[in-house]
Parts: sequence; C-alpha cells; structure tokens
Amino acid sequence: MSNILSDILYTVRLQEVIGNTNKNITNIQFDSRLSSENGLFVAIKGLQADGHKYIDTAIAKGAVAVICEELPTNLQAEITYLRVADTQKSLGTIASNFYGEPSKKIKLVGITGTNGKTSTATLLFKLFRALKYNVGLISTIQYQINEQIFDATHTTPNALKLNQLLAEMLEQGCEYCFMEVSSHAVTQKRIEGIEFTGGVFTNMSHDHVDYHGSFKAYIEAKKGFFDQLPKTAFALTNL
Repeated sequence: MSNILSDILYTVRLQEVIGNTNKNITNIQFDSRLSSENGLFVAIKGLQADGHKYIDTAIAKGAVAVICEELPTNLQAEITYLRVADTQKSLGTIASNFYGEPSKKIKLVGITGTNGKTSTATLLFKLFRALKYNVGLISTIQYQINEQIFDATHTTPNALKLNQLLAEMLEQGCEYCFMEVSSHAVTQKRIEGIEFTGGVFTNMSHDHVDYHGSFKAYIEAKKGFFDQLPKTAFALTNL
C-alpha cells in the first residue's frame, strides 16, 4: 500500500495537474469537515451540496491536494490541484489505490435486485461461516467481518468506506465477501474501481422508479452493475 499521491492517482484520467504529486497522503475525504493534515480532498457535486464550494475549508483543515472538476479562481501556493472530468468516478479508483486494491485480493460477490438482497447476502455469509471460511458481509442491516459487527450507514457504502471495509476484511484473513449492490450505488458510482468475482440478480419490481425517473432507467442502473463485471466473473440470475 502506497500513500504517495502519484501512486494513488494510478489509472485516474487527469485533465490538468498543478503542483507536486510527490506528496505523502494520510487520508482521503470528500466531506470538507473531515479533512485533516496531509489530506486529499475530492470535490464532488452531490445531490444536496457541491464540494467545490468547500475546497478552501478542506485546505484550512490540512488538505494538501485537491481533486476537482473545476479549478478554483484563487489557487493557493503549495497545494496540488488535479482536474478530472468526473470526481465521483475518480474517487472509486483513488480509494482502491489508497487501500491497496483490496477488491482484487478477495472473492467479492455482489447481490442486486429490488427484493432479497439482504436475505441472499446474509444466507451466503452464514453458509460460508458454517463451512469455516473467514467471511465479510456488507448489507443494509449491518457490516460484518467474521463475528465482528458494525453499524451499516448505507445498503452499499461510499467508495472510501467500501475499500476501507474490504481492506480490514483482508487483514482479518477473509477469503470471501458478500455485499448488496443497490441501484443508487451504481448510478452514484460508489462501486467504481471495485472488482467483483461475481454478481447475483434476485428480481425486479417498480419500487425505486421515483428515484431513477423511469422503470427503464432503473433497469439500466441494475444492468450497469453487470456491465462492470470483468470477463472472468460469473453472473447468476434468479429464474
């Protein structure tokens, strides 16, 4: 695992670089309030707030590098600015690099569908635990590493939390992880940079059309998860 900025940016499509990329980065944040010394701040245009408005706040709290879609008007000396086309997408790759690409070192199975995600993921987790494997679980109800339980914040956590969890699972010797993949997570690019061993599709109904705008868009979101699977992955459909 490397914390050098240039290494963390591996495979990220940079449109513009201003400043030194040979810096040691100790943390990555997209919430300026959580920024700290030697941090990398990723400015994301969210549904409720635009992170670009809080770049100066992140720097004041210790961020030494900023990834953004639009450069600030006033650039501060000694701060490295990196412009990309899509900060949300870039965050996934950056988080994966920062935590040592954990999804490539564990057998990660994603479960998606309108209903049954939690049940399927939990049953698989319990089955593999009963078979004496070290296993991780990422679900709506809880996150779990073997017998250690953590409170869940989202069905599918953000890219930073997701890679941190996978890295912790590897440290605990986990060979497998079963996780729920929501359609929201796909459209919000929370699984960017994650490599799955396989995907499972449970079913489809009209429950989340309000968020996606149309049933077609909802279907496309679910399909987006399978489109991202590597050619070596398996895909199972509930017939």
